[in-house]
Amino acid sequence: MNNYDWIVVGGGITGAAIAYELRKIGWSVLLLEQHQTAQNATRYSYGGLAYWSGTTPLTRQLCQESIAVYQNLNQELEAQTELREIDLLLTIAADQDPKATAASYSHVAIPPQLLDIKQACELEPVLNPHSIAGALTVKHGHINPHKTTQAYIQAFLRAGGEMEIAQVIDFQTVSSADTGIKLTGVRTTIETYHCDNVVICAGGFTRQLLKLAGIPIKLYFTHAEVIQTPPVDLKLNTLVMPANLQRFDLEAESSKIEALWQDTTKEPVPPILDVGAIQFQDGSLRLGQISRSLTDPFAQINAQESENWLRTSIQQVLPPLANLPGTWHHCLVAFSGDRLPLVGAIPGFEGIHVFSGFSNPLVIIPPLARRFADFVAGKKDKIITQLSPGR
Repeated sequence: MNNYDWIVVGGGITGAAIAYELRKIGWSVLLLEQHQTAQNATRYSYGGLAYWSGTTPLTRQLCQESIAVYQNLNQELEAQTELREIDLLLTIAADQDPKATAASYSHVAIPPQLLDIKQACELEPVLNPHSIAGALTVKHGHINPHKTTQAYIQAFLRAGGEMEIAQVIDFQTVSSADTGIKLTGVRTTIETYHCDNVVICAGGFTRQLLKLAGIPIKLYFTHAEVIQTPPVDLKLNTLVMPANLQRFDLEAESSKIEALWQDTTKEPVPPILDVGAIQFQDGSLRLGQISRSLTDPFAQINAQESENWLRTSIQQVLPPLANLPGTWHHCLVAFSGDRLPLVGAIPGFEGIHVFSGFSNPLVIIPPLARRFADFVAGKKDKIITQLSPGR
């Protein structure tokens, strides 16, 4: 009963989508998630679908495929993802040049429109006009990431997949004449499960998990911090984010020196805060976010200091939101060194695959999960090959 074709580690949207797509092909699949109530990046995500943001043939193709997948996903999964289209408002700080900022987006598939301060505040009345020099806007997809993940999981279970709440503590391997090391099973806090293949979809914990099997990988993580509010009467019209995201610079800088990540006491670069906000259909909001480059996935963070920093920064840009009741949350967010995910088999380790490191996750995970399942079933795919962890 404990033998599977595939074991998927991680119950966020990556693991849920992969498990569903693998089971749909016909394999026996076990999905492992360590928490009964999710504590992952999916749970605290803004839920944005940046269809417009593709900058290369690869990313533009995946964005187009994503639109097609999401348009049919409610029917396919027999559930509500709360898919909708909203206005994205990208704020330009008061000390930044609006025209130069707009020009930096000229290479994306659908360049955002430049707004002056008055136009930006008409679109989003809770904005502080003194904090911005203008804004950019573009139509943006949006889902409820938690409900979408649960929809995938329930469809996976209805199709005959299995799921266990258990923490992975080791991988079982044997020597292989062909590849060097072959996976035979996964040991958890409950029991050991045997399988032909495992795919690690554990986001920021992926690096730590692969380390258990002695597998080095150029995958990194930030500690992301947000405030989540209960449903409120206040109405936010748009999804607000900075036009010049500091997070991408932090990721690029912190991944330059691989040796730092061998030591769990390091902080390669100082923390940053990107002021943003999104309101879900039930009236609740997510406000954020702080990103910290700490090499210890279990690093302790002062929640009160972080919440104060978040609220003070939100006060400057979105004053009515700063003192809303809410709870500080923290999770890990995985990223790679080149802003493209690591997808596929890990060279030199037979049966061990990875699916992690997304900088634009929700929009490209569904089409990539489908492509991954077809690829491991024998279908050639240039995109999956291009995203190989061995690149």
